[in-house]
Amino acid sequence: MNAPLPPAEELALIDRELVQLDSRRLYLLARRDWLLRLLQQSGAAPVPWGAAVPGAHGAPGGPAKDASAPGAQNVLLTLGAVLLAVAALAFTLVSWGSMGIAGRSAVLSVVTAAALGAPVVLLRRGLRSTAESVAAVGLLLTVLDAYAVYAVGLPDTDGTAYAAGAAAVLAAAWAGYGSALRGLRLPLPAAVLAAQLPLPLAAAAADAGATGLGWALLVTAALDAALALRLRMAAVPAVLLGSAALLTGVARSWSADSAGGALAPAALLLAVAALGVAVARREPRAWGAAVAGAVAAVVAVGGVARPELTGSVREAAWTVVVHLLVGLPLLAAVRVSALPRGVRRGLAGGGALVGAAGALVAGSAAVVAFLAPVRVLGEVWGAGSPAAMPYAPVAAVPVALLMTAGVAWWLSRALGRSEGTVVAVVLAWAGLVTAPVLLGLPMAVVLVAQLAVTAAVGVLALRARGRGIRIAAAVCAAAGAAGVSVGALDGRAATFAVWGLLGAGCAAGAAYGPASRPVRSGAGVCAVGYATGLLVAASAAAELPVSRWSLPVLAVPALVAALGPRLGVVRTPVEIAAACSGVPALAFAAGSPTMPALVLALAGVVCAGAAVRPERRTAGWAAGALFTAATWVRLAEAGVTAPEAYTLPVTAAALVVGLLRRRRDPGASSWTAYGPGLAATLLPSLVAAWGDPGWLRPLLLGVSALAVTLAGARWRLQAPLLLGGAVLAAVGLHELAPYVAQVAGALPRWVPPALAGLLLLVVGATYEKRLRDARRLRDAITRLG
Repeated sequence: MNAPLPPAEELALIDRELVQLDSRRLYLLARRDWLLRLLQQSGAAPVPWGAAVPGAHGAPGGPAKDASAPGAQNVLLTLGAVLLAVAALAFTLVSWGSMGIAGRSAVLSVVTAAALGAPVVLLRRGLRSTAESVAAVGLLLTVLDAYAVYAVGLPDTDGTAYAAGAAAVLAAAWAGYGSALRGLRLPLPAAVLAAQLPLPLAAAAADAGATGLGWALLVTAALDAALALRLRMAAVPAVLLGSAALLTGVARSWSADSAGGALAPAALLLAVAALGVAVARREPRAWGAAVAGAVAAVVAVGGVARPELTGSVREAAWTVVVHLLVGLPLLAAVRVSALPRGVRRGLAGGGALVGAAGALVAGSAAVVAFLAPVRVLGEVWGAGSPAAMPYAPVAAVPVALLMTAGVAWWLSRALGRSEGTVVAVVLAWAGLVTAPVLLGLPMAVVLVAQLAVTAAVGVLALRARGRGIRIAAAVCAAAGAAGVSVGALDGRAATFAVWGLLGAGCAAGAAYGPASRPVRSGAGVCAVGYATGLLVAASAAAELPVSRWSLPVLAVPALVAALGPRLGVVRTPVEIAAACSGVPALAFAAGSPTMPALVLALAGVVCAGAAVRPERRTAGWAAGALFTAATWVRLAEAGVTAPEAYTLPVTAAALVVGLLRRRRDPGASSWTAYGPGLAATLLPSLVAAWGDPGWLRPLLLGVSALAVTLAGARWRLQAPLLLGGAVLAAVGLHELAPYVAQVAGALPRWVPPALAGLLLLVVGATYEKRLRDARRLRDAITRLG
């Protein structure tokens, strides 16, 4: 080949051309995919490569078809079958009496034979859908034949018994018909459906009762299960009828009045269990049948003992324990490798289901017992406190919870999963913390026992390795501490003893280094809460006025602020909790005319002390706000009506300090330099101006705000510009408010909505321009100092 270019340059040129070709090919492929999706969404079929596009370049085109040929065919066949069925019903029910016996028999026989024989010819000719429709009419005619035989030949026969026999005959006939004509899909499902009726109808005709009906359902389900091995469609009725038999047995067992009366339902339930295990053994994927069988066996055994344990609430709770004693051992099936996989999984699942149900029932009773101490909130430190909780002793509840907890722990060890341990921790805590109440022990013993349980689960939260176990233990410890704290309010000594111990324990937990950070932080927050509660309780015990309770409470944030550098990783949550503890102090002081200012000032001192640390400089803003609030509260108490006399000297001094700060540090923000000083006068004066009916103060304040705004614009300072502008706008709104109200009252009522609508239209039409202007204003303000 003759190369006009050097080989290196030609190779680079070829590479560039190939890249362009690849890019073009990818674009065309993407375009083709998009066009195909567009055609599929519009319902049109994609045009093959090389085919002419309808309506283009002379290619023939036509209107799109709304329905395919098979769809139209199925609709027509279905409508035809429905119409024939309606005609057959009308003939049987309406025109039957106008013909003699021979005529009736001849008509039905001929029509039925024709309907059942026609599919044979239709299948040979390949008309399968038509054959299905005609066969459906034929099956319906056989049902009408059976009804005709009953109405004419056997009118005195019991209807339910005849229906049972007719269903059996029809099931057999339809099964034979479907087996003979393999091309038809309808006869065999119809035969399976009809086969569900004979035994239940026969039981109903024989007045066998609920247990007899359950046996009929179970036998039918067993036959369905056997048939499902060859015909999968029989699995659905097997599950439905088996479940119905199980529910029937459970209902009869739980409604029995004696152990003897529960034997017959127990036999039915054991049969259900045997069937479920047999199905799971034959088909491992049907392990749910073994689950149902395991539950049935547990209810069968427990149902016999139930009538002897339901004399009272206390005895009824032992019924749960009996069911757990029978059901929980089934979980051991997970370790029995000799059992088939489906049976092993089903039995373990049944045991887990029984354990979960028992834990749920026992847990509901435990919740009621755990919340029993809440009654003391109606009369804290009451003089006539009872010696024990007013709750019926039910020892079976903690027994059930501890049983399930033990089995859950064993199961977690057997399977190597931590979820079972988490469940075990929660159930064991619930059983132990409510056991003293449910056993009816004295109040002092209840508090001591619950304190011990709370301490144990708290230690577990600190030392556990698994994250789930740690979280569960921490939640249980917090709930237990809350419960025993409320219960301790029954007496003064109990309150101080219990709250003191819990507070000390929480403080120790917060200081325990090996524990996780969230657990330690939660313990520190609880320690702050208990310290605050103890100080409130001490103030109440000392019979101090409520307004004076705030002074001891402020000792908590003061102590936390002093210990801040030594708190380590729990410093931030503990300081936040301490700041929140100051809110009750302000609430307590609200009832006194002089205490609010003092409390605000002391809180400002605490914040100022915390702001000494470099990492807590922001607390200085809170200190300034608290000092300012304390000042104004004190002035309001003194009846001062001219705040400017007190604020202007502060403003002047603050502005001088800010000016010096800006000279030394030109990069300092105008908010830091001038914001506090300007706010010290502008904001209190604005509050006073809104309540002043005169004109002098608003005028002077408006002029001052205008001057501040202009100064901020002149020297490009953000704080004076925004503060002065906001105060100026507020003053202007205050002055215009009466006139706006007067004008609004004089306008017709339709004018304000119309103006609002017009405003919305204008704003919507110029939305983009307004956004652009707003961005420019934001950028301009940001560029200010």
